[in-house]
Amino acid sequence: MLKGWPETDELKKMLLEQVSSFARAEIATKAKELDETARFPTEIVKKLGEMGLMGMMVPEQWGGAGMDAVSYAMAMEEVSAACASTGVIMSVNNSLVCAPLLAFGTDAQKAKYLVALAGGEKLGCFALSEPGYGSDPAGLKCHAAKVEGGYKINGTKNWITNGREADYCILFATLDASLRHKGICAFVVDTKLKGYQVAKLEHKLGICASSTAQLFFDDVFVPDECLLGKEGQGLKVALNTLDGGRIGIASQALGIARCALDASKQFALEREQFGAPIAKLQAIQFFIADMATRLQGARLLTWCAARNKDLGLGYTKEAAMAKLAAAEAAMWIATKAIQVHGGYGYTKDYVVERNFRDAKITEIYEGTSEIQRLVIASQELAG
Repeated sequence: MLKGWPETDELKKMLLEQVSSFARAEIATKAKELDETARFPTEIVKKLGEMGLMGMMVPEQWGGAGMDAVSYAMAMEEVSAACASTGVIMSVNNSLVCAPLLAFGTDAQKAKYLVALAGGEKLGCFALSEPGYGSDPAGLKCHAAKVEGGYKINGTKNWITNGREADYCILFATLDASLRHKGICAFVVDTKLKGYQVAKLEHKLGICASSTAQLFFDDVFVPDECLLGKEGQGLKVALNTLDGGRIGIASQALGIARCALDASKQFALEREQFGAPIAKLQAIQFFIADMATRLQGARLLTWCAARNKDLGLGYTKEAAMAKLAAAEAAMWIATKAIQVHGGYGYTKDYVVERNFRDAKITEIYEGTSEIQRLVIASQELAG
């Protein structure tokens, strides 16, 4: 279990104990097989829903667990330490699907979509990125044409986590390209609608058990009541959502890093060279010290961003800092973990090989490390 949570908050303490126990017993034991077969962990996701982990920050009246962002960050770390693929599935549904529905949805939309999503009965995806437009959402080519009773959507979306399995899609499309970001709209799209197609599944370096899809929208008719927020408000919905999403991915990165650190400590204590465990070697001790320090620093930044969110304070900069620090810590720690393991770390027999592959994506999705630096710098220079 994670340390540092106030002992007086028994509900949160109990939740995290349950998540930690479940992650060790039922997720970590399947993670290797899931990675090797690229199998979506349907049975695990179902249990996460039953535990209230697929809509943690959604109020109970809308089917969620009614927990806060700090609890979510801690739970995400636990799940991701066991299996990063499962972690990102959970993160997308919480941060990128339930969150915008809660913040911008009408009561009717919340009743129709959010209750099922937060309760784990349905799964969602978030479709913003396009071929050629990842870090520049204002340049979207996916087009929404206003027609009687709704909109017709045409276009392509790339890199969509949960795109194959999702029941509902938070989709961003341009109503008027000449308005750039002011012409973007957000929609809630039922993936069973005619014209919604999963065009391609990516074969990836890591997080292999979560699907990453290219989606085609071919004259998909979306009723008026599926507009999320107002016309032209789509970029606001996206940016607001991504701030929270970065807390989720930072927490995923923490889990990956912690798994690599724990494996390195165990290996260093058991592996012998020159007649003693390699943990006695100063070079190994320095690796472990630096790994632990980077992990804890990133964890505190992540908790700080989550706490600001809970308090209703601005957290754009804090979320970017958390995501940047946690992602780069995860990649660094996973790299050093392989070094600690030596040749063994380069084989698939040891978990650090998977940690290394899984860590890299945290520096890329939901805003690359370079984008995080731009966000942080703009906030700092704004005074």
